[in-house]
Amino acid sequence: MISRTICTLGLTLLLSMQFAFAQDLNEKGSVVCSQKKQSARFSPESMLLSPGSPLHSFNVLNYKLDLDIYSCFITPYPKSFVGVNTITFRVDSALQSITLNAVNTSLVIDSVRLAGTSFTHVSNALTITLDRTYNPGEVVQVKIYYRHNNASDGAFYTSNGMVFTDCEPEGARKWFPCWDRPSDKATLDLRVRVPATVKLGSNGRLADSTRVADTIWYNWISRDPIATYLMVMTGKVNYNLDIVEWVNPNNPNDKFPIRFYWNAGENQSSLTNIKTKIAPMTTEYSRLFGPHPFEKNGFATIASGAGFTWGGMENQTLTSLAPNYWGENVVSHEYGHQWFGDLISPGTWADIWLNEGFATYCEAIWYEYTGGYSSYKSDINSDASGYLSSNPGWAIYNPAWAVTTPPTSTLFNGAITYNKGACVLHMLRYYLGDTLFFASLKNYATDTTSFKHKNSVTADFVAKVNEVSGQDMGWFFNQWVYAPNHPVYQNGYYFTNLGGGTWRVTFLARQTQSNPAFFKMPLELKLSFATGSDTLVRVMNDVNNQTITLTFNRQPTALTFDPNNNIVLKQGSTTMGIDEVGGKPTEFALRQNYPNPFNPTTTIEYEIPTQSDVRLAVYNVLGAKVADLVNAHVVPGKYAAQFDGSGLSSGIYFYRLEAGNFVQTRSLMFVK
Repeated sequence: MISRTICTLGLTLLLSMQFAFAQDLNEKGSVVCSQKKQSARFSPESMLLSPGSPLHSFNVLNYKLDLDIYSCFITPYPKSFVGVNTITFRVDSALQSITLNAVNTSLVIDSVRLAGTSFTHVSNALTITLDRTYNPGEVVQVKIYYRHNNASDGAFYTSNGMVFTDCEPEGARKWFPCWDRPSDKATLDLRVRVPATVKLGSNGRLADSTRVADTIWYNWISRDPIATYLMVMTGKVNYNLDIVEWVNPNNPNDKFPIRFYWNAGENQSSLTNIKTKIAPMTTEYSRLFGPHPFEKNGFATIASGAGFTWGGMENQTLTSLAPNYWGENVVSHEYGHQWFGDLISPGTWADIWLNEGFATYCEAIWYEYTGGYSSYKSDINSDASGYLSSNPGWAIYNPAWAVTTPPTSTLFNGAITYNKGACVLHMLRYYLGDTLFFASLKNYATDTTSFKHKNSVTADFVAKVNEVSGQDMGWFFNQWVYAPNHPVYQNGYYFTNLGGGTWRVTFLARQTQSNPAFFKMPLELKLSFATGSDTLVRVMNDVNNQTITLTFNRQPTALTFDPNNNIVLKQGSTTMGIDEVGGKPTEFALRQNYPNPFNPTTTIEYEIPTQSDVRLAVYNVLGAKVADLVNAHVVPGKYAAQFDGSGLSSGIYFYRLEAGNFVQTRSLMFVK
């Protein structure tokens, strides 16, 4: 979402002008989306939902709203209007009354009808007494006659011939009585009276628009259920409207309109670019996540000075955008929400990352479509940088948020909800591979039994990934979603010459963070060699301080940890010359061979703290060289050479190390 009303109109206009001129179309959609939603004027209040569960005593099936907002478009642009709300709901547990959310400072309830016989409206709760006890499975209707006060409430906005609503996370209760929780999705039938000069958009399809003299009645109907925070109406005097038709490239009979509402004076090249890109974006998202799920879609920019100054809000089938915000980053983010957030809405506010993390990831997916994997990865790296520089230290998932909605600055935290959420999806892709990863997303979004046009909680998504991948991925989500922070690596490695052209690479995978103490992940190591091409090795790091040993038949010269930066949420270092217990060569050393005495082979270890020309040779008691073990330029580290005494007589021999100015000799005994 976007910012709320500022105290004075003059300041609002000034700020809006500044945003209009300073807006960067290349700014990340997740950034402007987070800024908008954090600025939402929302005060947490005690909820009627049972702790930890989205279940409720009744399930709203449809809201039928009849609103007269004609005067809201005419100076002095009051925020007062009258409305009738007919609610159809199914009873889930026996009840004699229902309680809805209705903010007292915004709404005045005049009467209730149909199954409603009386009501109380106290502390933002509207309790309607029913005409009898209703049993589970019965479908009931109540009709509510109400008025909206001339109050600035951060949900219903009027300004200079423009009217719009903006509801996330809990603003719908300020412009119509409703059960205002994301888990309760319902269809919508919206009939609105406006002046004849007004174009007005909403969710679903335009069923009818009837003009009588100076009045138009718009009737928007959504056949698909909507979470209340995604219900919207946006209208303006002399609004411009362009309609682009998406046609399925594989089926010309499969098509739907995409409506663009815009204001005079907006950047036409940016708008034209988006109208050109929206069809391929629809096609690509449909390919990856399943068919576009609604009968229409659309975008509406809010007029300057109207109070919507940052980013966008993903209202189902009609996204609100700040003035002139026709940037691909913002649009690809908000459009991704139509699948993740709208088609599948969060079961609770603890599951908000299933919306925002996924939509932020959709930005990267669009970069991959337009610029290849390197563009995708650059965007993911940017998300990771945003998280690492601003990590507040809490987990993506907080079970308390399922019961009590936190402040918007917490709920829509850019580092956690957006950036970390997207990076978790990238690392899931890294672990599973493209085939299983995208199959998981598509199966999730097209699951008509459990998720499509319904809700999901984090555990549901984990179960779907487990099902599609055939693996228990609980460990992955436990550390990245249910726990805070990220790994801090302090890795080490060294090379050992085993002789005979064989080399050993010893890598120590060490994490030093405390909360949590360890992150299990596959590690990629790139080895460079004195001859031939590089080699990429992937190993599973499933315990801390894990030693990984690799053997090669050529001399390694360098090791790079996570060369493609796929574990994007990490810090730390990887240093050459650290052994399993953390010792680092600080001086030249020649160790006693083992075993000693030996027959026929023994190992000689030595340490080199700086790059050096190294010679290691074996001599008899007369000083004659009997074996040349090492004669090479080596990098710092700990090394081992194999000496084979086959063919020699039993007796005492000497081995000598020369490295720079360092010279040391030791004796060994060969016994046949």
